[in-house]
Amino acid sequence: MSILIDRETRLIVQGITGNEGIFHTRQMMSYGTNVVAGVTPGKGGEWVLDGKIPVFDSMKIAVEATGANTSIIFVPARFATDAVFEAADADISLIVCITEGIPVQDMMRVRGYLDQKQSRLVGPNCPGLLSPGKSKVGIIPGNISIPGNIGVVSRSGTLTYEVLYALKLNHLGVSTCVGIGGDPINGTDFIDVLSMFEGDPHTEKIVMIGEIGGNDEERAAEYISSKMTKPVVSFIAGQTAPPGKRMGHAGAIIEGGSGSAKDKIHALEEVGVKVAHHPEEIPHLL
Repeated sequence: MSILIDRETRLIVQGITGNEGIFHTRQMMSYGTNVVAGVTPGKGGEWVLDGKIPVFDSMKIAVEATGANTSIIFVPARFATDAVFEAADADISLIVCITEGIPVQDMMRVRGYLDQKQSRLVGPNCPGLLSPGKSKVGIIPGNISIPGNIGVVSRSGTLTYEVLYALKLNHLGVSTCVGIGGDPINGTDFIDVLSMFEGDPHTEKIVMIGEIGGNDEERAAEYISSKMTKPVVSFIAGQTAPPGKRMGHAGAIIEGGSGSAKDKIHALEEVGVKVAHHPEEIPHLL
């Protein structure tokens, strides 16, 4: 079983006619994802990918025509917040935003709006989701993971790929991998995904990949201690990062005496989570 996406997922690609949109739509379709439409304002009536996918001017029309339940956003940062609003207004239940560089103030407006809706946002600035053998919504390579019973949730894109491939090399499969993104404000956090994995009968173990900055990992440790019955293994990136220097993601910065890898590792180990020193160690800990 998987969480959030599966073979029943009906996907709309927002920004499908752009270079990134068309490239990754082709990759998702090749994996078996049911892409039912694309949306690009002003391009309605066109067809892409050899006439396989219709393009609509708006999410509302696309959803009415296709019965889609999921969208993925490949549009520039200055248009991304409006794309999220449009998807939510069309009653899309799962919105995945790949776009990076969205201002924090814009994301504050998005979170405030989505908290009043029935839509879940994954991202922004994330690699999306992969349920091996079932569906792929995002940019995670489909060939680096095999189906299994391990749930993976991560703030880091490239580290996600490294961990998935390390699991595959050790013949360990994944139920679903969720890349939540590394921005300071996002739509879905560690606790949201951990609770879904806890409730999924086919996920037996969990890998949580964190990084410096913020306190999401510390809050996740509290949740694991009080709510989780399934074993969790973790890796925290940025263990050698100097204080006050941003490292990669907008949220990956240590400031005000908090957010360090040391603090996060200590909080996780205090509640019984095994923390790897490097990603390749994760299969052994599992």
